[in-house]
Amino acid sequence: MAEILTKSRARNIFYGGSLFFVVVFVLLTWQSHNYIVTQSTAGMPLIEAVVHGKHVWERNSCINCHTLHGEGAYFAPELGNVMTRWGVADDPEGAFEILRGWIDSQPSGIEGRRQMPYFELSDEDVRGLAEFLRWADQTDTQGWPPNDAG
Repeated sequence: MAEILTKSRARNIFYGGSLFFVVVFVLLTWQSHNYIVTQSTAGMPLIEAVVHGKHVWERNSCINCHTLHGEGAYFAPELGNVMTRWGVADDPEGAFEILRGWIDSQPSGIEGRRQMPYFELSDEDVRGLAEFLRWADQTDTQGWPPNDAG
């Protein structure tokens, strides 16, 4: 014999189900937060120079041409591991000098070649951008994007 779903039974099922899913949501939120805190992908601290460099990156719309960890345009090279490719990932002063030299040499003037526009960046801006790129280079991307060269 089929039981009839009464108003009070329907209310109890609703409240019981709601409570169950709230508990599941809270537990999953806690687990996600714990994972993020204990499994950080940052390879170096987020210092003020890195933040400044991120602002320089955004202000000059670098992502309109370059990719960073696979995000952005594909007109210019991936910069997520540029400091490793240049051999200066562990050398803040070397990173600044090579980046300053690269920016100062742009555009190259070679006809028919994709060229980076010249940005009049201060030494502080270039130093910040170098630190941001060093920070991005040392971020654990878990193998993504698969870009070892060029």
